[in-house]
Amino acid sequence: MKRITRRGFAVAALGAASSLLTAGAAVPSGGTERREMRGVWLATVGNLDWPSRAKLTPAEQQRELRAHFDTAVRHRLNTVFLQVRPTADALWPSRYEPWSQYLTGQQGRDPGWNPLDFAVREAHRRGLELHAWFNPYRVANHTDPERLSPDHPVRRHPDWVVPYGGKLYYNPGLPEVRGFVQDAMLDAVEHYPVDGVHFDDYFYPYPVAGESFDDDDAFDAHGGDFETRGAWRRDNIDRLIHETARRLDRGGRQEGRRVRFGVSPFAVWRNAASDPLGSRTQAGVQTYDDLFADTRRWVREGWLDYVVPQVYWPLGSKAADYAELVPWWARTVDGTGVELYIGEALYKQGDAEPAAWQDPAELSRHLTFARRYSQVGGHVYFSAKDVAKDRVGAMARVVRDHYGGAARP
Repeated sequence: MKRITRRGFAVAALGAASSLLTAGAAVPSGGTERREMRGVWLATVGNLDWPSRAKLTPAEQQRELRAHFDTAVRHRLNTVFLQVRPTADALWPSRYEPWSQYLTGQQGRDPGWNPLDFAVREAHRRGLELHAWFNPYRVANHTDPERLSPDHPVRRHPDWVVPYGGKLYYNPGLPEVRGFVQDAMLDAVEHYPVDGVHFDDYFYPYPVAGESFDDDDAFDAHGGDFETRGAWRRDNIDRLIHETARRLDRGGRQEGRRVRFGVSPFAVWRNAASDPLGSRTQAGVQTYDDLFADTRRWVREGWLDYVVPQVYWPLGSKAADYAELVPWWARTVDGTGVELYIGEALYKQGDAEPAAWQDPAELSRHLTFARRYSQVGGHVYFSAKDVAKDRVGAMARVVRDHYGGAARP
């Protein structure tokens, strides 16, 4: 595949002055604020963060969403990563996929309002960036296509999906699937002034013991040029990332608009025992080998604007030390122009094991450690409900120790 560098368009876009700053977002006065990503993931799958439950009225859902945005502002955060396509569905009136079940309790039922449109406007009113968070391939948290909305694409194309681990997934090995999921996701970008397109850590699914992902037919049809199935699967995901970046650049140039593209992968690309270029970790999952996501390549090729590795271990962890992974990612992005933000496991603060999570100062120490590396441009916290609840005061400690003033992303 031909190399395409997202940063090349970014440089040109910045030359177009303030009109290409975040669409509708407030521009800080005086230009004195520091530039730092301070983000939060706002998950909708399973009603994890929002809406708190299905079947709330539109007014109740809007009130809850405003509250999450206000909480972000109070904690001096500046970016919300809103999950708008959690299970091959949509939080906007999509031309491709049905309304999300997490709004009304029934997939395909019109909620009576447009959550994505509302979210972008409310975020920008508060000076927050709004990045649209998509899961590319997850279809359902069950394996019964009959439970999907009657107009769901899977009903028309049952050959597009693979049941695995109690869930349904689009098959990344089918070129028509890769094109479709891009169309479905970028429909949101076409119609709403989102500031970014954001993928999480799910590409091929996480391994499930005793099961295999049945893509034999797709491999027979499309994998002939590859020595191994793993190499073919990685190429499928590489193409998803590369093509999405190219389409965002092309659309941005046509519209005079800048939409940033980023991924938040599981933080271990490969253990050093598997590859000398890998991290000195002993993680049971490696994105390259198990999720077939060559995250290091995406950074080194410049296909991303930013990467947010989920470094969800404490300082000193034996399996995967925060103090090992942050410098590994700093070295990986160095010289690429790809921004590095660190994903932080706020949701683990207060857990009994490992003991480090019981210390409310653990996350604050993370930020102190990461400041040693100039490549680290900020942090993103999982997730919004944990910012609001802050069960052991870890987020309050971060704000007190590190977020004394406002910052632009």
